[in-house]
Amino acid sequence: MQPTAIPSNAPNKRLLALSLILTYVIFAILLNSVGTVIMQVISHYGVTKQQASVLEGFKDLPIAVVSFLVASLLPSIGYKIAMMSALVLVALAAVAMPLLPSFWTTKLLFLCIGVGFALVKVSVYASVGLLTDDRKGHAALMNTIEGFFMVGVLTGYWLFSAFVDDTGNGWLGVYWLLAGLCVVNLVLLSRLSLPIPVSDSTQSHWQDFTDMLRLAIRPLVLVFILSAFLYVLLEQSIGTWLPTFNNQILKLPPAMSVQATSIFAASLAIGRLSAGRLLQRFNWYPVLNVCLLAMALLVVLTLPMTRNIAAMASNSWADAPLAAFLLPLIGLFMAPIYPAINSVMLSSLQPSQQAPMTGLIVVFSALGGTTGSFITGHVFAAFNGQIAFYLSLLPLAVLLVSLNRFRAQLQRL
Repeated sequence: MQPTAIPSNAPNKRLLALSLILTYVIFAILLNSVGTVIMQVISHYGVTKQQASVLEGFKDLPIAVVSFLVASLLPSIGYKIAMMSALVLVALAAVAMPLLPSFWTTKLLFLCIGVGFALVKVSVYASVGLLTDDRKGHAALMNTIEGFFMVGVLTGYWLFSAFVDDTGNGWLGVYWLLAGLCVVNLVLLSRLSLPIPVSDSTQSHWQDFTDMLRLAIRPLVLVFILSAFLYVLLEQSIGTWLPTFNNQILKLPPAMSVQATSIFAASLAIGRLSAGRLLQRFNWYPVLNVCLLAMALLVVLTLPMTRNIAAMASNSWADAPLAAFLLPLIGLFMAPIYPAINSVMLSSLQPSQQAPMTGLIVVFSALGGTTGSFITGHVFAAFNGQIAFYLSLLPLAVLLVSLNRFRAQLQRL
């Protein structure tokens, strides 16, 4: 028999939701620390920029590979065990950072973060269905969890900055705190019960894996995968290159360029937390259409303001161009899209299919992010930042069409 949602009056339901959120926040801090860590290993370990750049690969490749390989196995292992294993792995790697400070330890850390996040994201997404009773509740909790992920991203910026210094290895002290958060969540998870999905099927794990591949070629799943791919392509193309855009096009000083980018992360966080409430009241499709149209309008209205901007006379925010504050607000409208379509897709599947579907989500999200960053970077270098960001209107238009086809496929179920 398949697992059903935990009853709404279950005493550990809210604590489970809290644990899922805390797990996501921990990984948000660690995943988005790569830029800060690259800066520090160059300064303290004597590695080149080219050598330090491999840390991004140590983080991203395991996420795609592990989620693809183990997603179909997690229902039989249990989502709670998978999340606890990820937290143990990352806690040990975090403790190793100050005890064995080296570039190799840093590589190992990001490898463990990538493996752990693959286990966590599949488990968290699949577990949301056990904590909610209907599609609107599912969408609301999904947006809340993704919103707190962005809160974790923002928290990470300030947390690491409190430890970063120009001398010694004092910055590694942040990993004791992060390891402690992992332990706190491990204790919380160990005291909570999460049903282990049980299937009546006697299939082998290889058959489960091939079922995941067959799932990927269903028309509904194909159009969903395209939508998820395009969304992440958009988010990463803007988020990754916004600091460079701020610096080279808006003429902000380097420090202010990074600080201005935090407006984008804050907008995503606020947008997702707000969308959780919004999607409880309104159907997801018109809400996302409004969001996409608002994104396009903001791009068209804001980018003309970025032409021929002169260098700032001071480092005062009062002298910053208006576009530095307006363009990052695209995150407000972008925010609800990804968790909403994931929620709609997952809640339309049987519980036994949700883990392999999440594996597909993680794989194609990773591919979308890499593709978006690669294309935007090359266009930015070959032409200019305005053209690179105007180019975002193309995948945005395709996403508008793919969401329409996605809804049409859902209506056939």
